[in-house]
Amino acid sequence: MHTWIRNLRPFDALAAQSVLERTTDLREAERFIRLYHAENPSAGGLHARLRDISRDVARYGIYTHTFEELEFGARVAWRNSNRCIGRLYWRSLKVRDRRQVSTAEGVALECVAHLREATGNGKIRPTVTVLPPDTPALRGPRLLNDQLIRYAGYRTPDGVVGDPRNVALTEAARALGWRGRGGRFDVLPLVIQPPFGDRLLCNVPGDAVLEVPLAHPDYAWFEELGLRWHAVPAISDMCLEIGGICYPCAPFNGWYMGTEIGARNLADADRYDQLPVVAQRLGLDTSTERSLWRDHALVELNVAVLYSFERAGVTMTDHHTESRRFLTHLSKEEKAGRVCPADWSWIVPPLSGSATPVFHRYYDTSVLTPAFVHHRQALA
Repeated sequence: MHTWIRNLRPFDALAAQSVLERTTDLREAERFIRLYHAENPSAGGLHARLRDISRDVARYGIYTHTFEELEFGARVAWRNSNRCIGRLYWRSLKVRDRRQVSTAEGVALECVAHLREATGNGKIRPTVTVLPPDTPALRGPRLLNDQLIRYAGYRTPDGVVGDPRNVALTEAARALGWRGRGGRFDVLPLVIQPPFGDRLLCNVPGDAVLEVPLAHPDYAWFEELGLRWHAVPAISDMCLEIGGICYPCAPFNGWYMGTEIGARNLADADRYDQLPVVAQRLGLDTSTERSLWRDHALVELNVAVLYSFERAGVTMTDHHTESRRFLTHLSKEEKAGRVCPADWSWIVPPLSGSATPVFHRYYDTSVLTPAFVHHRQALA
């Protein structure tokens, strides 16, 4: 069951005006359509398609992608994601075309349906749900959440309880009427901004959120830490740009690499900061950095994450395997005559970087389209 909570704050009129004045860039449209036809020779009718697009942009300021163009564009946007190490399977991305959904309630329902379909009882499926685009006449919907599943962060006199990264979103949700339990792993509601009117809060139902409690194969005390993490990393605050058209609400997911949770979400000092806790339970000497207590604790935390997801039957990869897969992807792209852009600082894992093959080379830093891009969001 869904719980809807409204507030009375309309969206920014100036932001809407900037959308209303924008028309599709025909050069971007043509570049994308030519790419689509070059990689899909059986599509046929390139010049007729370009004439139709030019006519529609002249009349309406925008054109409409066919489903085949949308599917291809979303998959290539993943292929072009220079911060993603897991692009080998870009062709397998499932594209949910929901461009006809026009209400905030409908957006909420589709986000929940996305989670259920992508989760697959633990067999995670790379998925994107594409909702209406920005047009010259109407701004598309947006999600303020950076991921469909995020844990709340509560300010207290003794510090933050939960995830410090999400304090601003938690406070925005509470200002709109949400009441969290004050725990370390409370799932935040979705905050949806429709084209017109009030923001909408949607509490994500429990059956749409698969979580994995963390344990360690060698240390029974690890379960006493009460750590857990959710199974699906669904990015929800990026705009999918295809051929000059912006789809501002297009949540997408792959599956987790263990270090995203074990070396960042749970380990970073400005997140859950669990390295001192783990080090203490391991009996490590934390009085000097030369004992490498952080390194030891970090490895054991990552061992626990990988072990727990495997035990729960939830798809996850490790950084050594994924590094080799990325170089396979890079080789395939080069053989296809395509540039494979990559940001070294994101591709190299945050644990044992120099022990992985992706560390020992440079990458093309081109920015390609179609792409998933960040647009500024306002939580106020």
